Amino acid sequence: MKRSIEKIVKHAEVSEKAIEQYLTDSVKKLGGICLKYNNPGMVGFPDRVCLLPGGVTLWVELKSKGQQLRTMQRIRISQMLHLGHTVTVCKSKEDIDRMLEPYKTSRP
Repeated sequence: MKRSIEKIVKHAEVSEKAIEQYLTDSVKKLGGICLKYNNPGMVGFPDRVCLLPGGVTLWVELKSKGQQLRTMQRIRISQMLHLGHTVTVCKSKEDIDRMLEPYKTSRP
């Protein structure tokens, strides 16, 4: 029973929902806004758009540990990168910290 509870708690820490909340909170601490992106007419776009001070826009696709990008997500991310957008796939809180690190030091 104890092992089962530990497994549930560990999953809650690495779930996509937990990672998404951590992203939202981290962007807010930097003075930014983290918007959920949904375009029903076009699939495959990243989950979140982060608007940071200084006009910085980051697109973020969130995945739970072990999940992989779907084919359409890979295509969209490739298109966006080709257009010069910053797109990051984050599978952990550490990935989010690494992505946001450059913007912590440049904050006014």
